[in-house]
Amino acid sequence: MSERPILEVDGLTIRYGRLTAVEDLSLAVPQGSVYALLGRNGSGKSSTVRCLLGQQRAAAGRARLLGLDAWENRRRIMTTVGVVAETPNIPPETTADRLERFMAKVSASWDRSKYDSRLERFGVPRQTRFDRLSKGQKRQLSLTAAISALPELLILDDPTLGLDAVARRELFEELVSELADRGTTVFITTHDLAGVEGIADRIGIIKDGHLLIDEELETMKGRFRRLVFSSDEDSLREAVAAEMQPLRSAVAGDADVVVGGFDEGALSRVSQAEPPGQVTAEPMSLEEIFVALCGENGGGE
Repeated sequence: MSERPILEVDGLTIRYGRLTAVEDLSLAVPQGSVYALLGRNGSGKSSTVRCLLGQQRAAAGRARLLGLDAWENRRRIMTTVGVVAETPNIPPETTADRLERFMAKVSASWDRSKYDSRLERFGVPRQTRFDRLSKGQKRQLSLTAAISALPELLILDDPTLGLDAVARRELFEELVSELADRGTTVFITTHDLAGVEGIADRIGIIKDGHLLIDEELETMKGRFRRLVFSSDEDSLREAVAAEMQPLRSAVAGDADVVVGGFDEGALSRVSQAEPPGQVTAEPMSLEEIFVALCGENGGGE
């Protein structure tokens, strides 16, 4: 994996009239990595993607793909960037065969054999209009077209939306295959946290237009824990509040507390609080961390 950022966002602010959708967002995606931007509906994910694709001009800051300003160089950038949009934008009357002929004309690196083999594996009919395909077939066709152009960067905006469990698994398996074959850089927004946890290198979590997390996945999972208390002694919760960055009040009698600054030394000091008590630290999945940060009672960092 190269350290050269292939996608950069610097101080991005996006407004719709008086509403600020994204404020002062900055992140960088190294070449060959998988970056997952997560957030609840309305958090600013799709607005960020539209700026990355040059479809929307930011109120402040910049978005760069392949070292080029996304707004000023959209046409040039799109020849080397693959996109699967949240709402598929393939014309309704287009068939898979017609799409192949179009993509071969506009893509300098079109791989017909890759396109054909994926269509066959997914069972996407070649002569059926796009608007008559199932949701899963529409997503698979969009992904197949994007991948078969051999892009340097693949941008996926909630690609599993509306898919059943089998189709979601197939889509992520296809991404894993593509990453293994070519090392394509992937920037993905998704609600499928279990699926993306298996492929992401780095995670961004956005809430109300602000970036709460921008961190390597394994580093993030290493510092978040759910602490379970053996007693209701307030001293234990007070010790947690002092030592390990609880995401919500640790002195309100909760049976458990999520912390974002876990380490074994701090756990030992908490367990020795007076009167002594036992505190058990449980690891958390990406989905559990996300809910703790962005749920109704979630806190920021």
